[in-house]
Amino acid sequence: MTAVIEIPSALQRFVDNQRKIAVEGDTIQHAFEDLVGRFSALQQQIYDEKGQIRSFINIYVNDEDIRYGKYLETELKPGDVIQIVPSIAGGR
Repeated sequence: MTAVIEIPSALQRFVDNQRKIAVEGDTIQHAFEDLVGRFSALQQQIYDEKGQIRSFINIYVNDEDIRYGKYLETELKPGDVIQIVPSIAGGR
Protein backbone atom coordinates (compact mmCIF):
# COMPACT_ATOMS: atom_id res chain seq x y z
CA MET A 1 0.00 0.00 0.00
CA THR A 2 1.51 3.33 -1.02
CA ALA A 3 1.16 6.50 1.02
CA VAL A 4 3.11 9.76 0.93
CA ILE A 5 5.01 11.24 3.85
CA GLU A 6 5.47 15.00 3.79
CA ILE A 7 8.87 15.84 5.23
CA PRO A 8 9.24 19.11 7.17
CA SER A 9 12.02 21.42 6.04
CA ALA A 10 14.05 20.75 9.21
CA LEU A 11 14.31 17.05 8.26
CA GLN A 12 14.69 17.30 4.49
CA ARG A 13 18.48 17.22 4.64
CA PHE A 14 18.23 13.67 6.01
CA VAL A 15 16.18 12.51 3.00
CA ASP A 16 18.18 13.97 0.11
CA ASN A 17 16.26 17.27 0.34
CA GLN A 18 12.97 15.68 -0.68
CA ARG A 19 9.70 17.26 0.42
CA LYS A 20 7.53 14.19 -0.18
CA ILE A 21 8.41 10.52 -0.15
CA ALA A 22 6.26 7.61 -1.26
CA VAL A 23 6.33 4.81 1.31
CA GLU A 24 4.91 1.32 1.59
CA GLY A 25 3.00 0.06 4.60
CA ASP A 26 -0.47 -0.75 5.83
CA THR A 27 0.02 1.14 9.11
CA ILE A 28 1.92 4.23 10.23
CA GLN A 29 4.42 1.95 11.96
CA HIS A 30 5.16 0.07 8.73
CA ALA A 31 5.34 3.28 6.69
CA PHE A 32 7.90 4.76 9.09
CA GLU A 33 9.90 1.53 9.07
CA ASP A 34 10.03 1.80 5.28
CA LEU A 35 11.07 5.46 5.49
CA VAL A 36 13.93 5.01 7.99
CA GLY A 37 14.94 1.79 6.25
CA ARG A 38 15.76 3.86 3.19
CA PHE A 39 17.02 6.97 5.03
CA SER A 40 18.85 5.70 8.10
CA ALA A 41 20.06 9.18 9.13
CA LEU A 42 16.42 10.00 9.85
CA GLN A 43 16.22 7.30 12.54
CA GLN A 44 17.81 9.44 15.28
CA GLN A 45 15.72 12.44 14.33
CA ILE A 46 12.38 10.66 14.67
CA TYR A 47 13.00 7.92 17.26
CA ASP A 48 14.41 8.24 20.78
CA GLU A 49 16.92 5.85 22.35
CA LYS A 50 14.06 3.51 23.38
CA GLY A 51 12.80 3.23 19.82
CA GLN A 52 9.74 5.39 20.46
CA ILE A 53 8.65 8.34 18.34
CA ARG A 54 10.17 11.43 19.96
CA SER A 55 7.68 13.35 22.09
CA PHE A 56 8.00 16.53 20.02
CA ILE A 57 7.13 14.75 16.76
CA ASN A 58 3.45 14.90 15.87
CA ILE A 59 2.05 12.73 13.08
CA TYR A 60 -1.06 13.40 11.05
CA VAL A 61 -2.81 11.30 8.42
CA ASN A 62 -4.93 13.37 6.06
CA ASP A 63 -4.83 16.23 8.61
CA GLU A 64 -5.98 14.01 11.51
CA ASP A 65 -3.77 13.71 14.58
CA ILE A 66 -3.01 10.01 15.13
CA ARG A 67 -2.50 10.49 18.90
CA TYR A 68 -6.29 10.44 19.33
CA GLY A 69 -6.79 7.17 17.50
CA LYS A 70 -4.70 4.03 17.05
CA TYR A 71 -1.43 6.03 17.01
CA LEU A 72 1.25 3.97 15.18
CA GLU A 73 -1.27 1.23 14.40
CA THR A 74 -3.36 3.72 12.39
CA GLU A 75 -4.29 1.93 9.19
CA LEU A 76 -3.38 3.47 5.86
CA LYS A 77 -5.22 3.49 2.57
CA PRO A 78 -3.64 4.02 -0.84
CA GLY A 79 -2.98 7.71 -1.41
CA ASP A 80 -3.07 8.72 2.26
CA VAL A 81 -0.88 11.69 3.14
CA ILE A 82 1.19 11.46 6.32
CA GLN A 83 2.56 14.66 7.80
CA ILE A 84 5.46 14.84 10.24
CA VAL A 85 5.05 17.98 12.32
CA PRO A 86 7.77 18.79 14.86
CA SER A 87 6.48 20.80 17.81
CA ILE A 88 7.90 24.26 18.16
CA ALA A 89 8.62 25.58 21.62
CA GLY A 90 10.24 28.63 23.04
CA GLY A 91 9.56 32.30 23.27
CA ARG A 92 8.69 34.33 26.28
